[in-house]
Amino acid sequence: METQRLTLEMAATFLREGQLVSFGTETVYGLGANALDPVAVAKIFDAKQRPTFDPLIVHLADAADADQYAVEIPSNAQELMEAFWPGPLTLVVPKKSVIPDLVTSGLPRVALRVPNHSQARELIRRAGVPLAAPSANPFGGISPTTAQHVLDGLGGVIDGVVDFGPCRVGVESTVVGFDDSGVPIVLRPGGVAVEDLESVVGTVRTMQSMPHDDNLPQLAPGMLSRHYAPNKPLTIVEDVSEFREEARIGAISLSPLPDAEGFAVVEVLSDSGDLVEAAASFFSALRRLEASKLCDRIICAAFPDHGLGKALNDRLRRAATPLVDS
Repeated sequence: METQRLTLEMAATFLREGQLVSFGTETVYGLGANALDPVAVAKIFDAKQRPTFDPLIVHLADAADADQYAVEIPSNAQELMEAFWPGPLTLVVPKKSVIPDLVTSGLPRVALRVPNHSQARELIRRAGVPLAAPSANPFGGISPTTAQHVLDGLGGVIDGVVDFGPCRVGVESTVVGFDDSGVPIVLRPGGVAVEDLESVVGTVRTMQSMPHDDNLPQLAPGMLSRHYAPNKPLTIVEDVSEFREEARIGAISLSPLPDAEGFAVVEVLSDSGDLVEAAASFFSALRRLEASKLCDRIICAAFPDHGLGKALNDRLRRAATPLVDS
C-alpha cells in the first residue's frame, strides 16, 4: 500500500469511505477513522498493532456535538468543556450506543475531545463523522509530531496523511474521568496542567490513588506502564552530568548544560528551560536520539513536577527502560 499525502478534501473523502488518515492536531498526529464504523476502527488497531483493550479517543469538531455521543455529561465535565474546549483535554463520559464497543474496549464510557487546531476541526466537519484517533505511530513507540514522523512509522501501512505542520503542544491531551459522584480523576496528565483543572473545578484526584492493571481494559489511552518508548534504553537519572564520561550516551536536557563535553550527543529542549517549549520538542528530540548512530543509550533527568512538567514526567516514566523512580 502507498501512503498518499492528501489535501483536506481528499482526506475527508478517505475518512467517509472508511479509510485510515493521519492528521495533525495541537498535541500529536492522530491516526483517524470514522468512529461510528467498527470496521474502520478495527483498521486502526491492525495498523498500529494496538491491543483492543486500549481504548481510543473520539475527536469532535465542536463541543455541541458531545451530546450526540454521551448519555450524560457530569456538571464538572461541563465546566471543563467550557473552560478548555477546544483544547488538549479529553473527557471520559458515559457513551451512547452509537459509539461501537470496539472504540471503548467494551467499557461503558467514551473519551471525547475537541482539538484546538482549526484545520483538524475543519477536517472533522468535512468528513461529517467523529474521528477515532490515537497517535499515528506503531503501538508503544514515540508519538509523532510531524507528518514525516507518521510516514517514518506507518508509511505503506495506512492510506494517507494530511500535513498540518509541526504540533504546537507536542504531548498528548490530559485525560479526565469522573467517579460515581462526579469528582474529576486525572487518568493521564497532558497538555492541560493539573493546576489549571483545579482552578476550574477544585481538587481533582489522580491515578496514583487508584489501582491499575496493564492486563485489563484500560480506562483511557496512554495508561499502560510501558509506552512512548524509543528502541534504545532510556534511563531516568538524578543528574545528567554524572554520566558525561560514559561512552556513547545521548542526553536530553531541559535547558543548556553548563558543560556538554563527554556526551555523544545532547538534545536541549528549551534555551530558557521553559516547560511549554520542552513539551513541544520532547518527542522530536527522543526520535533524533533513537535514530542517532552516535549513541547507544539515552538518559534524562526528571522534569520539575508542575505544569506541563507533570505530563513530561509521565511520558518519561512510561518510556524508561528499565522503569526507574525519579
